[in-house]
Amino acid sequence: MAESGESSSAPSIPTEFVTPVKEIKVPEDLKKWQESQAYADYMFFVTALNDVATGTKLTDQCTMSPACEKVVALLDELKLWIDNIPPVDQPQRFGNMAYRTWHQKLEDKSTDLILTILPEHQKDAVIELKPYLTDGFGNYTRIDYGTGHEMAFAAFLCCLCKLNILIPTDSLALVNKVFVRYLDLTRKLQTTYRMEPAGSQGVWGLDDFQFLPFMWGSSQLIGHPRLTPKSIPQADTAEGFASQYMLFGCINFINKMKTGPFAEHSNVLWGISSVIHWKKVNQGLIKMYKAEVLSKCPVIQHFPFGNILSINPAR
Repeated sequence: MAESGESSSAPSIPTEFVTPVKEIKVPEDLKKWQESQAYADYMFFVTALNDVATGTKLTDQCTMSPACEKVVALLDELKLWIDNIPPVDQPQRFGNMAYRTWHQKLEDKSTDLILTILPEHQKDAVIELKPYLTDGFGNYTRIDYGTGHEMAFAAFLCCLCKLNILIPTDSLALVNKVFVRYLDLTRKLQTTYRMEPAGSQGVWGLDDFQFLPFMWGSSQLIGHPRLTPKSIPQADTAEGFASQYMLFGCINFINKMKTGPFAEHSNVLWGISSVIHWKKVNQGLIKMYKAEVLSKCPVIQHFPFGNILSINPAR
């Protein structure tokens, strides 16, 4: 990955793999997570991609390794499944049961999907990668989706980087190509199957489902000659720039899904729109991500640890 402001120890590529297990049971365990190698590696990954996204557009050319192209193909395949698994007629408004059929297919095929990405000498890593992929698109039982699931998919990408399967030249593509495909897929899941927000903070969250595209999206806009944080509540601006900038794609999606005054349904984003510079917005979102996602037991208690992302203290 690209260089980042976060410190990171010298990378070591795991050669033995285990079934990841959940280690964080109670709030007191969070300190173990925050001091772990997994936390250091994950934050290095997130902030490195944040740095490489600075000043870029989704439409910019970027290079993709064969492995990166295979990740894109995987996401495209998962999206196609939705068309073949239509929602069922049912009385309740939220949580269409057809989602469970889609998710079960993901569970059943996840090993084969991951093996298409892995080189021969690293096929054994599938045991560690599978939980991050299968948790990256929502919960089978609750039919919900939130920042913990988003984190699981980001961890899947992080693991592929730690294994040197995704390489440093893929960094920009991971934000502007791969993660955009992931957003398109999860939005289609949310709207098709009427998924509930997982642990949503309602108007006190950035939106009901995502966090990372707001962080990386604000980095894209740093130094923009015309667009400022004041543009956030402007529906026309969001629609006009949704295909170029990740953050405005998020705002445009919110505007399609919610009605009423922006200041009411998206209060936190409304507040952010009063910040003068995108760089300050971006720095604030990184702090918010650490505090509101990575420091919350209801999110981290579901996160599993293996040898690639280890609960052992950071070196």
